[in-house]
Amino acid sequence: MQLKGKKILITGADGFIGSHLTERLFEEGCHVRAFAYYNSFNSWGWLDTFSKDKLDQMEIFTGDIRDPNGVRTAMKGIEVVFHLAALIAIPYSYHSPDSYVDTNIKGTLNVLQAARDLNIERVLVTSTSEVYGTAQFVPITEQHPKQGQSPYSASKIGADFMAESFFRSFELPVVIIRPFNTYGPRQSARAVIPTIISQLLNGAEQIKLGDTTPTRDLLFVKDTVNGFVEIAKTEALLGHEVNIATQSEISIGDLAREIIDQINPAAEIVTDSQRLRPEKSEVFRLFGSNEKIKRYTSWELNYSLKQGLTETISWFKNSENLARYKPEIYNL
Repeated sequence: MQLKGKKILITGADGFIGSHLTERLFEEGCHVRAFAYYNSFNSWGWLDTFSKDKLDQMEIFTGDIRDPNGVRTAMKGIEVVFHLAALIAIPYSYHSPDSYVDTNIKGTLNVLQAARDLNIERVLVTSTSEVYGTAQFVPITEQHPKQGQSPYSASKIGADFMAESFFRSFELPVVIIRPFNTYGPRQSARAVIPTIISQLLNGAEQIKLGDTTPTRDLLFVKDTVNGFVEIAKTEALLGHEVNIATQSEISIGDLAREIIDQINPAAEIVTDSQRLRPEKSEVFRLFGSNEKIKRYTSWELNYSLKQGLTETISWFKNSENLARYKPEIYNL
């Protein structure tokens, strides 16, 4: 499938990965309709940082992914849907799991139902490496068992299986895209890399973290959105789950020290007990396989971890960007 000229809907376009994907699809020559979460502040999230020229050339639709009528309205006249809208924070899912079922499972169902009725050409559903839980083998392939180690991951497992069921039951042209630990400019304050950088740039000498022993497969956001685009273009992946991963891992402790070395080598790491997750819920190892995406597409990594962190830190050093974060509190 050629994306140029296609009418594209991106749910979650106002978020971290969604805003980067919106920019990338705009560059691909797509007609972009960006679905942003309705709120009384009339905020379009990260889309508000786009230039006026860029915003004037795309359509902004405000709504709620939990509302089937709004979702259906947003999808009318659309050819391809990239579904990214989701609640993503693991700690918040511990005390508000109902909202994760409503947003992640029912929201995905709303997209799938509308896509079926409207004969959408392709639906790209965004999953997460969290559905695998702690690695039982590495590198983690798409055949790895699913493990619901948090209400968040359980809700994403449910959404993935709902998408699979629509492919099998109704031949809906669905692909499940599973990025590993994406980071970069605009990432939520609840994630570890913005947590470390924002504390350091605000002058903290002691960097508060939870467990530093888990490992993660860290993927720069521009490599992630390249993966979305390449997967969307590939007919052979309909009905498939596809990892986007670096096929490497680094511990949170080593990651923190790399960032500290780039900003303030004198800073030290301290354990903050409120940031520790329940032992059976903590995912201790994520190390993804990228063999499948490389076999079926022309995707490849363009950023090393060091390059990606340098670009991310540079973005945070902009005072307007840094001011959006509250490093003095623990962001769920």
